[in-house]
Amino acid sequence: MTDAPAVRPPLPPFTEESARIKVQAAEDAWNSRDPERVALAYTEGSVWRNRDRFLTGRAEIRAFLADKWERELDYRLRKELWAFTGNRISVRFECEWHDAAGQWWRSHGNEQWEFDDNGLMGRREASVNDVPIAAEDRRLV
Repeated sequence: MTDAPAVRPPLPPFTEESARIKVQAAEDAWNSRDPERVALAYTEGSVWRNRDRFLTGRAEIRAFLADKWERELDYRLRKELWAFTGNRISVRFECEWHDAAGQWWRSHGNEQWEFDDNGLMGRREASVNDVPIAAEDRRLV
């Protein structure tokens, strides 16, 4: 387990350019499917709502992500900046993955992020819906 950096640029308050950089960094990290790498972007006491799950702290986030990527196979994600202000960023996203039975899914969602002064995410609110898709209908190949 690696310690999170004390500062994770870009830092708030966000501009359009710095918000886009933050969103791309999150997309890149999540596409690594590495729970440790992703968890380092969050404060030690980060609070999450992910669908119907409520998590607190980097250790819970790490465990949640490890479990997620054991079930959501060949996961691929795209994030898009929706809005930003001060220390908050809103994104929409789409990801595709398949389950152990081979059924492909497309998950659509929105996330609201709140950052501390050091650029670590202290709060993440995610609403997500899943739609079954045929393998040939995948867009994120």
